[in-house]
Amino acid sequence: MWSVPPPTIEEAKHLFDVTDISYSSELQDAITLLLLSHPEAVFHTLPRNSPQFPTLPEEYMAAIVTSETHTATDAYLLSSLHKSRLIKDENEITMLRHANDISSRAHETVMRVLGNAVQGKIAQGEGAGIDRPLLPGEWLIEKEAEAEAIFVASCRREGAVHQAYLPIVAASRRAATLHYCCNDREFNWGPVKPHDHLNHGALAHGPAPEKQLEPQLLLIDAGCEWDCYSADITRTMPVGNGGRFTEKGKQIYSLVLEMQQKSMKSLRPGVHWDTIQLLCHQILVEGFLNIGLFKGPKDEILRSGISSAFFPHGVGHSLGMDVHDVPSASKPTNNTTIPQDTVGHPSFYTYLRLRLPLAEGMFVTVEPGIYFHEHLLKAVEESEYVNHDLLKEYRGMGGVRIEDDILITSDGCENLTKVRSDVEWLESVCSGEI
Repeated sequence: MWSVPPPTIEEAKHLFDVTDISYSSELQDAITLLLLSHPEAVFHTLPRNSPQFPTLPEEYMAAIVTSETHTATDAYLLSSLHKSRLIKDENEITMLRHANDISSRAHETVMRVLGNAVQGKIAQGEGAGIDRPLLPGEWLIEKEAEAEAIFVASCRREGAVHQAYLPIVAASRRAATLHYCCNDREFNWGPVKPHDHLNHGALAHGPAPEKQLEPQLLLIDAGCEWDCYSADITRTMPVGNGGRFTEKGKQIYSLVLEMQQKSMKSLRPGVHWDTIQLLCHQILVEGFLNIGLFKGPKDEILRSGISSAFFPHGVGHSLGMDVHDVPSASKPTNNTTIPQDTVGHPSFYTYLRLRLPLAEGMFVTVEPGIYFHEHLLKAVEESEYVNHDLLKEYRGMGGVRIEDDILITSDGCENLTKVRSDVEWLESVCSGEI
């Protein structure tokens, strides 16, 4: 009465991809049969004294522990499971593909609502917001929470009950915070003009003047979960300015897009993830030199590590049932695969969540970014390689991140994320032109 009943044995066989299903009361008999069927076998269990896993009652272990020919250990099963999760099979890829399809459409839905507002296509009918609630077709996106609500609603409408993680919806300067999940601020509005305080909003003197959004960036890092498998997609889009990037916004966005596209072109089995991380820093440094934000010899700037103040995180991570799937396997403690870097700086690799050669069947995110975060910029305030006067013009931008979900194939990779990220398409959608 109070909650949904559990499935029957027959129902469970259709729901779950397992060989056999029995009631827990039959477990003891199953263990006894295994002991007889497999003399001298080693029984592997999950860690038995860990709060992360259910307690295994001692009566189930007693027959094994007291056996003269059998042993039990919890030293190997968990790490083996984690390693196996690095490589996805066809069924897993199907789930990941579907999660990406739904999440891609949700990202595009937010963009198109923004574009419709620019074109004045969102009209509120009689009594909207006064005599009755606003209907979905009347919703505007003027706050981070409103963008999140539309994204989540789009996923739920397609049957995705859960988000894979708390959505990150960050406008303006807040986009420089990597795991910003407050999502509770309004977008930035334009400056107050002379006499704006006079009678504006007073009912006797007509409607208030139309508000104008400041040109700013909106970063949405969000993805749904489908049958326990996660999507993890980030798009950064222009808000204000008629749904188009400012000149400086387009510079930084285009540079991040170049970092991502060149990274994806380099993905194939055998390539070490550290190599992709270094490539992103090399592209960033060269791009900042072209813009004028950096000055000096490229090689010296790379070795100085100052690019980490603008791109502090790893270029991506393994993805699957967990958003970070699974750290103990993707970044092992004893790792003999790490190549020697004589070009870059150790800070490039500090926050990498994956430090392995790529292999066919791996599923990873590729998510470079550039950020102007006041705390991180403190580290380069005295750097001789930074054009500090020009940097002042970028400080209020926040950040840009572009993230797609990538399957490593036998001869390269496949991008499972469908929502586009090129500048022309993005501006056309966010301006409402298409």
